[in-house]
Amino acid sequence: YTKALDTFAEPDRAQWFLYYARGISNERLGNWDAAEADFRAALDLNPDQPQVLNYLGYSLVEQKTKLDEALDMIERAVAARPDSGYIVDSLGWVLYRLGRYDEAVGHMERAAELMPIDPVVNDHLGDVYWAVGRGREAEFQWHRALSFIDHEDASGDIDPDRVRRKLEVGLDVVLQEEGAPPLRVANDDG
Repeated sequence: YTKALDTFAEPDRAQWFLYYARGISNERLGNWDAAEADFRAALDLNPDQPQVLNYLGYSLVEQKTKLDEALDMIERAVAARPDSGYIVDSLGWVLYRLGRYDEAVGHMERAAELMPIDPVVNDHLGDVYWAVGRGREAEFQWHRALSFIDHEDASGDIDPDRVRRKLEVGLDVVLQEEGAPPLRVANDDG
């Protein structure tokens, strides 16, 4: 990707995809600072590109950082691609991370309608259901997530052992075991 980018004498809007692709490569290799710089360079060239907005936004959500910026990016991506299950999932997920659980439900349900056999989407929907007190529905979604995991795929997008643990003890205990803060119930004054 770097060689391809070096062939351009001046920045060109068409380069956005090269930065985006290199950003994905860097992110997958664990080079987050370089990945983020590439994603931001892609957005400098094509500010409303929904794939880049979603990838960078979702990555920030997964890192639990810059959540307000991530929300803005993902909302812009959804506006451009409202029928993309991955992007709608990202919107539900950032709202979940922000503790806006009730708002997250509809988006996560829509993502599951768009991508009904995706294990990550079903796992996320389970977490959101758990957060709003819909435990039985959460367990159903976690079972669905496990049933859709491709055990030949080692991408690591979902940890089946973690999903099984949620089924055994619930999300609150799993978060506690991971040293994460407990879920904040929406509209909780405490």
